[in-house]
Amino acid sequence: MAANKELQKVSLAFKLENGTDDEGNTVYKTKSFANVKGNASADSIFAVAEGIKTVLKNTTVAYYVNETSLLQNN
Repeated sequence: MAANKELQKVSLAFKLENGTDDEGNTVYKTKSFANVKGNASADSIFAVAEGIKTVLKNTTVAYYVNETSLLQNN
């Protein structure tokens, strides 16, 4: 019994600062961009993220690559 994992979609997400709460703690939000090429290298995705970061209103805290795969039995 061998399982197969097939990449379905990839997105790039940004964790952004979004003000503070009543106690002065930083509040965060996430902004995502879909349709990232599944075979794109980490360096390429990072370079794109750095470019997008420059036009975002909120301060960027981190980048995330989200991958969704179909897992099935062969």
